[in-house]
Amino acid sequence: MAEARRLLWLAAVACWAAAGARADPQVPCYFIFGDSLVDNGNNNYIVSLARANYPPYGIDFAGGPSGRFTNGLTTVDVIAQLLGFDYFIPPFAATSGDELLGGANFASAAAGIRAETGQQLGGRIPFAGQVQNYQTAVATLVSILGDQDTASEHLSRCIFSIGMGSNDYLNNYFMPAFYNTGSRFTPEQFADALIADYRRYLQVLYSYGARKVVLIGVGQVGCSPNELARYSADGATCVGRIDGAIQIFNRRLAGLVDEFNALPGAHFTFINAYNIFADILANAASYGFTVTNAGCCGVGRNNGQVTCLPYQAPCANRDQHIFWDAFHPSEAANIIVGRRSYRAQSPNDVYPMDISTLASI
Repeated sequence: MAEARRLLWLAAVACWAAAGARADPQVPCYFIFGDSLVDNGNNNYIVSLARANYPPYGIDFAGGPSGRFTNGLTTVDVIAQLLGFDYFIPPFAATSGDELLGGANFASAAAGIRAETGQQLGGRIPFAGQVQNYQTAVATLVSILGDQDTASEHLSRCIFSIGMGSNDYLNNYFMPAFYNTGSRFTPEQFADALIADYRRYLQVLYSYGARKVVLIGVGQVGCSPNELARYSADGATCVGRIDGAIQIFNRRLAGLVDEFNALPGAHFTFINAYNIFADILANAASYGFTVTNAGCCGVGRNNGQVTCLPYQAPCANRDQHIFWDAFHPSEAANIIVGRRSYRAQSPNDVYPMDISTLASI
């Protein structure tokens, strides 16, 4: 059943791609900021332990291992297809010149809102660095389009999506062996500090032309195989103190939407990835999932103590697993999250609008 659903979805995507070859996408460009949930190859070009350009990553992706931290499509791949693009938005590290007119993916695995987040994994491009890369891209666009006003008009019609914060909890606040933030800040104080930085980077993006902006909340990190393996007594009950801290951050992030929508021409929206994922976990069987607490590829308890190793044999029933590895969702889960981000299934999925509505403004 799950495999049949996946094939139907991929067939539909192929049809949309074919249509996209004959018609313009709903927006002229799509710019992506984030971490390993949406990195599609930027970390391939830096010295880092946070890389996924080896098998079995990409086992279900047409191009094989690409740097995506899953077996197939990421959520932003799905969103790009639904927006009508007939190609995947390329990583900024491999994009130049006129290619930037269609957007770029600046995401970097292990990256966080805070500069130090993920440093134990080596190289990564934190939120500040991703914003700097975007500023570089804007300078190129101004050069291509001839003047700043034309570039600003072009950018005002683009979609921008930002999914940051997971690593600030996973690879910082709840990693006391490497970071002292967990003892220096209460969960409320840490969320406030993250939001202060987030706000500053959004202000830069707005000043550089971003008007249609999607803020993607942090999902249920406390339900990932790695955190279950580390902290869950039964290996199935999500880690409440982690998810509780994340919910504090998400509430503050949603508050930024109203703040920025007071600016001229701004259309910001919040994707409640936490609630979408909670629904998938709570109703796993109805989505075709049979394994909710273990990675399809990994080592140890919950296949989550060590993430998927190079050339390791993954599970055969990948579409029945919510998680691909110790940390990242499977393509099957990403398709659900991407589709509900684009067109909300529940009023709780988005605030105040879904991406399809944002694109039409």
